[in-house]
Amino acid sequence: MEMWDSDYFDMEVEAYIEINPDSSGEFQFGLVYGQINGKVAKDGDGEQFRFRWNGSDECDEASGSGWLKLKGKNSLNGYIKLHHGDSSNLVAKRMKNIL
Repeated sequence: MEMWDSDYFDMEVEAYIEINPDSSGEFQFGLVYGQINGKVAKDGDGEQFRFRWNGSDECDEASGSGWLKLKGKNSLNGYIKLHHGDSSNLVAKRMKNIL
């Protein structure tokens, strides 16, 4: 993540993001946890998954938005924003194949 270093984003658990076939999902990095609801949308050069999330940041209610875009079979680029808070670009790599 661009905004936070690995000491923070892997603080409580190894940072992750999981998207289900029904466009729901969840993520956690550092002390931020959220449940995702999104959809695939066309962008200038392909498709991206755009989402909103609700959850918590250090035990306080939090929400925000973001997007993810596949970059090859096993990685993606994205962006996450906390409502009225920080935001960061991110890169994620597939850790295991879940079908």
